[in-house]
Amino acid sequence: MSASSPLTFVNIRLVTPGGVRPGALRTAEGRIAALGDVSPEAGDLVIDGKGALLVPGLVDFGVFAVDKPAFHFGGITRAALMPDQSPILDLPSRVSYIAKSGKPDLWVHPLAAATRGLGGSELGELALMKEAGARGVATGRRWIADSGVMLRLMQYAAMLDLVVVSHAEDGGLAGAAAATAGEMATRLGLPSAPAEAEALAVARDIALAEMSGARLHLRQVTTRAALDLVRSAKARGVAVTCGVTPAHFMLSDLALAGFRTFARLSPPLRSDAERLAVVEAIGDGTIDVIASGHDPRGPEDKRLPFSDAEPGMAGAETLLAMTLTLVRDGVIDLPRAFALLAATPARLLGVDAGQLAVGMEADLALVDPEKPWIVDSGQMAATAGNTPFDGQPTQGRVLALYKGGAEIG
Repeated sequence: MSASSPLTFVNIRLVTPGGVRPGALRTAEGRIAALGDVSPEAGDLVIDGKGALLVPGLVDFGVFAVDKPAFHFGGITRAALMPDQSPILDLPSRVSYIAKSGKPDLWVHPLAAATRGLGGSELGELALMKEAGARGVATGRRWIADSGVMLRLMQYAAMLDLVVVSHAEDGGLAGAAAATAGEMATRLGLPSAPAEAEALAVARDIALAEMSGARLHLRQVTTRAALDLVRSAKARGVAVTCGVTPAHFMLSDLALAGFRTFARLSPPLRSDAERLAVVEAIGDGTIDVIASGHDPRGPEDKRLPFSDAEPGMAGAETLLAMTLTLVRDGVIDLPRAFALLAATPARLLGVDAGQLAVGMEADLALVDPEKPWIVDSGQMAATAGNTPFDGQPTQGRVLALYKGGAEIG
């Protein structure tokens, strides 16, 4: 099937920004041509959704690896790739190569390295990297400690209208910590850092964003104190957004019991009180994005003593299902879920995708939100199965995925 083949989806439930409603949707020339009370035209391929949800393809904001099988399983049609690659995305040629990869069934949107080699001192060639295809600029897995460098970065990014994606964790406090300071870290004897390391970084970055007028996206905000800072900044009109991964609203640091290195994450898992604060922030609109943080790590990185293991989780395959738990629990509704998973990430990247609306790219997924399955690290499509949700029963599966109106096999 080519992207030029018109499709008409019938017998579906459309998840639009305005709500969920029965209807049909037609695509033509790779874009959404009509939706609602729509009839197939001559030559259309008609797809009977059999009552399934039709949703926008997920836009995964801030992955660390391009992992097509995992993305396809999880309903992801676009991914913003972090600059922490080998080699680091700090040159226009490297950005250009990544921007062209993955097509036609996956679009990868590179985030340019904020500083050369992600060293935190010398700014990268942001204008040239934007011309090469960068859709944002990111500090990588680390925080930029030098406030002067960070301010110059934001001023430069503001002129270029590039979103600045920051890892909000004060490196001076976090150091080489493997856990959040508290009872669990003490019991396990793990090197730890106070949760306040996040709030300190968030406060600094928000202040600099306010000074510079830059668009700031805090990739993960996982503590009540930091979320309160984001709420306050939004109320003042600061152009700040923030995200989180499912691990930080599904799990607390109790998951570290038994030194389970699949639960070794960055930022580390927090107390249950902090987890509940994240759920609250998703519900009240403080958190704007839910992303997978997809970072597949093999046994050579994970089968180690807990504090020596590399942080990261294979999250692409579980992103949709874990977010749907928030819908079943009444925290958010379906339109809000797909705003978090698709519409807002697409807006931050400046791409015509992420929602069911006429003129948008026909990146679509048919989803059965009730389909049960069990997460199995040994059977994952990802290049590594390092999921903290191993063995967990869940619900919600993608039945079919389409990129630009063409089905992904």
